[in-house]
Amino acid sequence: MTRCKWADPNNQLYVDYHDREWGVPVHDDRILFEFLVLEGAQAGLSWSTILNKRENFRAAFDDFDYEKIAKYNEKKIKDLLDDKGIIRNRLKINSVIKNAKVFIDIQKEFGSFDKYLWKFVDFKQVCNAFETAGDIPPKTALSDRISSDLKKRGMNFVGSTIIYSLLQAVGVVNDHTVDCFRYKELSEN
Repeated sequence: MTRCKWADPNNQLYVDYHDREWGVPVHDDRILFEFLVLEGAQAGLSWSTILNKRENFRAAFDDFDYEKIAKYNEKKIKDLLDDKGIIRNRLKINSVIKNAKVFIDIQKEFGSFDKYLWKFVDFKQVCNAFETAGDIPPKTALSDRISSDLKKRGMNFVGSTIIYSLLQAVGVVNDHTVDCFRYKELSEN
């Protein structure tokens, strides 16, 4: 079975993530928020670091309940900064709280974050056809537009590269390489 080259066969977390999640269209706002948080937390770090800490993030951030997160206070921020199971960066932690508030505002405006995000692609997955991982760009005009809009709305840690990683993770774009078994599976949906 051929997989995308980044899915290291010696790292079961990577393999499971690649085979079960990456590139699968997501329409659940809680899961979309989870990936928004995780992609922002990854900035400057490896994805394996984030995958290894994912369950800790879920526990620390109330299973990514953005309604609860939007109400976090200084005591909760201090607790998070003391939590060795997550990325203890004050700017990133503060951005999760700020982004939760903006996320809720977007839901109020569009009915859901899902509708907001998927409207950028007319509610249809973009299916690219990259031969190698090296062909995949770090960002695109699409991620530039979404990033710019989210920043205007007040979000942080939503640069174009982070947003493109989000789009890949939640299946707005299918960037599995054409030789990967998941490419065909996801392209047929």
